[in-house]
Amino acid sequence: MAGGRSKRETEIKLRLSSAAQGRRLLKRAGFRLARRRTFEANTIFDTPSRDLFAAGSLVRLRRSGRVHTLTFKGPAVFAKHKSREELELEVADAGALGQIFARLGFRPVFRYEKFRAEYAQPGHSGLVTLDETPVGVFLELEGRPEWIDATARRFGFAEADYVTTTYAGLYFAYCRQRRRKPGDMVFARARKRVLS
Repeated sequence: MAGGRSKRETEIKLRLSSAAQGRRLLKRAGFRLARRRTFEANTIFDTPSRDLFAAGSLVRLRRSGRVHTLTFKGPAVFAKHKSREELELEVADAGALGQIFARLGFRPVFRYEKFRAEYAQPGHSGLVTLDETPVGVFLELEGRPEWIDATARRFGFAEADYVTTTYAGLYFAYCRQRRRKPGDMVFARARKRVLS
């Protein structure tokens, strides 16, 4: 396993009509591509009785390109922004990690996919990602609360537009609205080929 990092994550999401809209907003606001569009596959692990979910925490294994990242997120504080502890490290052998999880009583409980591109603004520490998911397109703004608010305003959004729900929460709401049985939030394989 490679070097880990711990931080407090503060973020919001902004719902978009399309990825093209997001790229236009980012370009006009002076953001530059920091990491090209990459497919991500995420798996959430929990106990059979969903102990982590009950505590408001999660353990996630993400594959982005050839990199696997293990993440722990603590309980979120929901206000205008969502804030929570985040611990991350790169994993050299995701298969072995899955076996360890199984031995510890953890199992995959939810999978979700997205295409993500990262953008940064010279001279600022905040990060914006453009996320294309099976349930919509979002800008995710992560940084200091005052930077998030100023950046959202530059994009033409108000506080009422802030989304602090997780992608899993957005997916389950999407399924409820459409009276669909939820499963995993993944792209249809044919669509995935088109988006690649």
